[in-house]
Amino acid sequence: MELMPKRKRFTCGLLWMAILIATGLQTGLRAQSTQQPESVNVVDGAAGPCSVEFTVADASGKPVYAALINVHMAYGFMGLRKIDLSVYTNTAGKARFTGLPEKIQKPPLVFRASKEKETGSAIYNPATECQAKHDIMLKKP
Repeated sequence: MELMPKRKRFTCGLLWMAILIATGLQTGLRAQSTQQPESVNVVDGAAGPCSVEFTVADASGKPVYAALINVHMAYGFMGLRKIDLSVYTNTAGKARFTGLPEKIQKPPLVFRASKEKETGSAIYNPATECQAKHDIMLKKP
């Protein structure tokens, strides 16, 4: 006993395949349109309310991936508290330091970035610019 002729089964199979393909394409398009931008690498010093975000680029202005940014700071009474922080940049050349103290010993802070043989630096004073964005240009010595 045959439920459906072969021709109708073939047509129904093609119809279902077309529906599944169309649904998959729509889902793929929605996934592409809702992609989130890459998150910025963050290190939290847990010492205060200030933060600074850096964009690291090479001499031609291209963002530098995996550049290491370091800072050493002394804060608190007589600068007895000391902290060393470092973070790598993401593919867009961005990295952020949060939780920085508002008052530091011997301001300003010098953030040093490096990647292979290229280096660069930026100066940041949390007392005058608690929330800031700076650029660091890497150069060969």
